Amino acid sequence: IRAEIDRIDAELVALLASRVSFIDRAAQIKAEIGMPARVTDRVEEVVANVRRLAAEHDLPPDMIEKLWRKLIEWSIEREESQLGKD
Repeated sequence: IRAEIDRIDAELVALLASRVSFIDRAAQIKAEIGMPARVTDRVEEVVANVRRLAAEHDLPPDMIEKLWRKLIEWSIEREESQLGKD
């Protein structure tokens, strides 16, 4: 069981690395068009999507939302480090 958990953790980290590459690309595009890092409507869309997915996988949506909001905030901070906060 521990080996499988470790394997899944490795997959999750690889997926997060892939997600970060898209976050960085989004920051480049936002810089080109003068868009801010934080787009509230998009944040809420992402949260709604993961809540739905959590429910489909019998996971507690509130817990997944809390986790994803941390991931989203980290992603926004990463974009802001490239774009600036304004």
